[in-house]
Amino acid sequence: MNRTKWNALVVLAASVAALSVGAAAARIAGSGAAAARRAAQSSAAITGKVSFTGTPPKRAPLDMSADSVCAGEHSEPVLAPDGAVNSNGTLPDVFVYVEKVSGKFRVPPAATLDQTGCMYEPHVLGVMVGQELDIASSDPTTHNVHFMSKINKAWNETQEPGAPPLIHKFTRPEIMIMVHCNHHPWMSAYLGVTSNPFFAVTGDQGTFTIKGLPPGDYTLHAWTKAFGTQEQKITVRAGETTTANFTFK
Repeated sequence: MNRTKWNALVVLAASVAALSVGAAAARIAGSGAAAARRAAQSSAAITGKVSFTGTPPKRAPLDMSADSVCAGEHSEPVLAPDGAVNSNGTLPDVFVYVEKVSGKFRVPPAATLDQTGCMYEPHVLGVMVGQELDIASSDPTTHNVHFMSKINKAWNETQEPGAPPLIHKFTRPEIMIMVHCNHHPWMSAYLGVTSNPFFAVTGDQGTFTIKGLPPGDYTLHAWTKAFGTQEQKITVRAGETTTANFTFK
C-alpha cells in the first residue's frame, strides 16, 4: 500500500472514531437531559412571599467600639439585623422549610458562613444534617464561633485572622441554632438544620422558592427572629408549582 492510500485510511479511521465519540457523548447528554425532565415532571415546587404589615420596629445601631478593627470597617452605623423590613414591605432572613419529608436525599454541597465587617454573613442560613458548613473569616481580627445548640452538641472555636475556614457538620435536625461570637457580643446568626434539602431563606425581595419536592401533603414553616413563626398545610402535585404566602405583623 502506498503512503497516499495509507494516509487516507488513517484520516478515515480518525473521522469514524470522532463521529463515534460524538454520538456517544450526544446519547449521554440526551439521556441526562431526559432524566432531568423526568425528575422535574415527577417533583413539585413551592414559591411564595413573606410580607409584613404594620409599623416596622426601630432598630438600634450596634456598638462596635470594643474592637477598633470592627469599628473601623464601617463608615456608617450598622443597625441590628433582626427586625429588618424590606423597602417593598416584605421580610428578609425568614427561614422557610418543609417538615417531615419521607425518603433519602442527597446532601447538598458545602455551605459557607462568613465573618465580614464583624458581622455574620448570611444572618440566617439553612443546612442539612451531614452537610459541610465552612466558617470563614474575612476580618483582620480574632473571632469566636459559638454554636449555642440545644439538640446538637454545642461547639465553640476561636478563629484567628487569616486562619483557614473551620469545618463543621450537624448530626441532628434543629430549628434554630444561634451562632454567637464571644469576642464581639453584637454578632449573631441563626442556623436551621433540617433532615431534608427543602428549605429556603428570603432575601431583599422577601420571596422564596423550594424545588424538587416529592408530591404530597406537607406542613410549611416560616421562622423569623423578630416576628415569631407561622405554619400552613400545603398540597403539592407532580410537575406543578404551589404558591404559599405568609404575612407577619
